[in-house]
Amino acid sequence: MNAETAEWLKSNDSKEYFELLRIPTVSSQLTDHLRDLVSCATWLRAWLRSIGAEAELVLPQGAAASGGCVVPVVFGELKRAEGAPTVLVYGHYDVQPPDPIEKWASNPFEPTVKGDRVYCRGAQDDKGQFFSFFCGLREYLANGKPINLKFVLEGQEECGSETLFKLLEDRAFRQKIVADTLLVCDTSAAADLRPAIVAGLRGVNHFTVTLSAANRDLHSGEYGGIAPNAAQGMAELMASLHNPDGSIAVSGFRDGIIAPTHEELSAAEAGLMDAAGYAKDIGTEPCGGQRGKSIAQRNAFEPTIEVNGLHSGYGGPGSKTVIPCEAIAKLSTRLVPGQSPKLAYEAVKRHLKDHCPKGMSVELGELTGEAPGFRLPLSSPLFALAADLLREIDSRGAVFQWDGASIPVVSALREATGAAPLLVGWGQSEDCIHSPNESYSVRQFLRSREWAMKILGGLAE
Repeated sequence: MNAETAEWLKSNDSKEYFELLRIPTVSSQLTDHLRDLVSCATWLRAWLRSIGAEAELVLPQGAAASGGCVVPVVFGELKRAEGAPTVLVYGHYDVQPPDPIEKWASNPFEPTVKGDRVYCRGAQDDKGQFFSFFCGLREYLANGKPINLKFVLEGQEECGSETLFKLLEDRAFRQKIVADTLLVCDTSAAADLRPAIVAGLRGVNHFTVTLSAANRDLHSGEYGGIAPNAAQGMAELMASLHNPDGSIAVSGFRDGIIAPTHEELSAAEAGLMDAAGYAKDIGTEPCGGQRGKSIAQRNAFEPTIEVNGLHSGYGGPGSKTVIPCEAIAKLSTRLVPGQSPKLAYEAVKRHLKDHCPKGMSVELGELTGEAPGFRLPLSSPLFALAADLLREIDSRGAVFQWDGASIPVVSALREATGAAPLLVGWGQSEDCIHSPNESYSVRQFLRSREWAMKILGGLAE
């Protein structure tokens, strides 16, 4: 442990950060974690009030009675000066499931310090990112020029942002969150923590595919060669989504795509690791996607259809000789500007129905996301300000990135608030978000803290 980490561990920042991390806010498992999500929202409300903000937990009207939209959004507001700029800060307090638990080297909901890194689910995504920013924001308020602040913290980003999307349909709530600038700290920096300004995000749909065959699992000896096999059928169905060269084989899926400009593509190429860097990072050749396209094209400007999970038949120790009657696949599609989330989903659904193996039926459900991709103009004055401030933090200056990941609600917030988005985050590949042993370094925490003070000061000028 270095001296910087040892000193940070004595701070109130680390104490509060660890309290936040210990709350197991797994939004995709509401039956088990709704109480935890509400507890976390309450904790955040109290924290915002401690810095002088008015804060409340918000649900759509009639949410409790309808049985949906039951995870509260935390809304806060801090009015400092009439006529001063208004900044809206967005973050999410929910986390991914910790599974597989056995792959964790420590308790996934007990912050564990090893070297200069804190290991815990949510350590980076997004509790670590937004809370480190909040710590810098708190210090700025004690010393900086007046600026008006609003806060939207949601608990369902990892599973579709149901409550927040519903709230954005309400005119009164939209009026409450009107702002000049939208700050998001839920993205990554470039390699070795070089600052990165995210100039675009891909959109996303995720859904479940269920393939059904016989009325029960069958003995593979008695029925082998007679009954259709759902596991084999699902493998064939998933394989049909792509051509041999890795391109997407779904008719109509790519309709409407807006190609990147030469300037955008050049900037994206400059900001990414090369193939050797990705190979070192992921432990294998970065050969996914369509052959003949660059890494930047495949990751930032091309849509994808990815199989996130396949489940069928027996997976325990030893053997169980059955022909599975059902197979389930979890799919996500990443979308680029110009694509309609609705039409892209319908194209995949139509393809799967048309390619369903004989003797089986296919159904799609649990659709979430439904968010389009977007790109922001590189000529934005806000980008110019951010670039100048980031050079003060790091003499290498900032690169531009078009993030292949998605934050579905950012596009909706941008439209509802009229705010200019600025996405600067401090994630790194070694953080292992969405995987076992997620972590966030003290160096990243302090860099995010510093960024908060810099950007709020710049916007207040």
